[in-house]
Amino acid sequence: MAGWKNLDNGLKLAVIGAGYAGMAAAVELATAGHQVEVFEASRVLGGRARVTQIEGFTVDNGQHILVGAYTETLRLMRSVGADPEHLLKRIALRFEFPGEFVMSAPNLPAPLHTAFALLLAKGLDWREKLAAIGLMRRLQASRFRIEPDITVTQWLEHNQTPSRQRRLLWEPLCIAALNTPAARASAQVMANVLRDSLAATRAASDMLLPQVNLSALFPAPAANYIEAHGGSVHLGHRVGSLRQEGDAWRIDDAGPFAHVVLAVAPYHLAGLVPSLATQVDHFDWEPIVTSYFRYPNQVRLSRPMLGVDNGLAQWLFDRGQLCDQHGLIAAVISARGRHLDVPTEDLERGIHEEIARLIPNLPAPLNVQTITEKRATFACVPNLRRPATEAALPGLWLAGDYVAGDYPATLEGAVRSGVSAARRILSS
Repeated sequence: MAGWKNLDNGLKLAVIGAGYAGMAAAVELATAGHQVEVFEASRVLGGRARVTQIEGFTVDNGQHILVGAYTETLRLMRSVGADPEHLLKRIALRFEFPGEFVMSAPNLPAPLHTAFALLLAKGLDWREKLAAIGLMRRLQASRFRIEPDITVTQWLEHNQTPSRQRRLLWEPLCIAALNTPAARASAQVMANVLRDSLAATRAASDMLLPQVNLSALFPAPAANYIEAHGGSVHLGHRVGSLRQEGDAWRIDDAGPFAHVVLAVAPYHLAGLVPSLATQVDHFDWEPIVTSYFRYPNQVRLSRPMLGVDNGLAQWLFDRGQLCDQHGLIAAVISARGRHLDVPTEDLERGIHEEIARLIPNLPAPLNVQTITEKRATFACVPNLRRPATEAALPGLWLAGDYVAGDYPATLEGAVRSGVSAARRILSS
């Protein structure tokens, strides 16, 4: 099959899905000199982390943050010309629930920055602060291994963690990182996150807040990079047929391709390769709800990101301070919870009242739009069987935040899975 070869020295390869995982795989392959064709059903790049439009604003289908530990995402952004220093607002780790709790990492080298962040935290007494430091030390002593894997709640109970410390620190951190309630979330995956952020270098714990939409942050520059390296990105192309021909694959009428990376949401696998359905049929899903409140331009929060203690919303983001969308505040609710039983209009009214407690004399919103991603991420439960990168069919590979790895369903988890798939292809 001479058609397998490019005009250059590379194999003809394909990626199905132009989210963060698929574009990471395609960029890595293009960098190695291979021609890559990317097929994406949507007309928008980014998959489940993509740009959308509301009432004259360009926003995202869900507000995301990155952290300094996202080394592969930052590396690939730089490689495609998307400078993180300009596209991300880097701020030192800061958890703040106004009037209740503030934890901010001082400008000290690791691990002192974490220790002093806990020691200087406002809202915890000395017993609670020392208990938090002790918990981190025990994790380090165990090399961040929790065996057997249990829920985060069980882990905190075993460590006799004070209830206020759980509510204001560990449980919000678990929801933010794993998008799974602590009562269901994997303590081992939580330990992996702590290992690479709070317990790593000083910069690893920094919060990186996007100042552009999520499609422009990496997928769009990646598409330009792929095309500049001889590849192509087909938007609005929903793959109807993926079939094996000898040792190669055809995607509809395109191909043959020596290798194909399936970088689609896990619940779409069965539609492309029915035999892969059993790889993910035991998964459960968690939602993310994002409500965008448009106020007059002068409305702003005291900081770009604030937590809401025991409210309907969990986190508030001031998009005026992040990306000059003045008067626009994003309220994020991760994972399942009581908010799912509240009618949308009542939910928006309740969140507005929570914002009003933080901003004196807050006027009524000019407009509110709520976006619900019902299957935003997989439920990151203990001992979850996640599929391997190899799809057990020659030349077929899996990429996505659900593929086996250390991380939960995050942008970094997606990017790392794409890089892993590409490197397996390159070494095969």
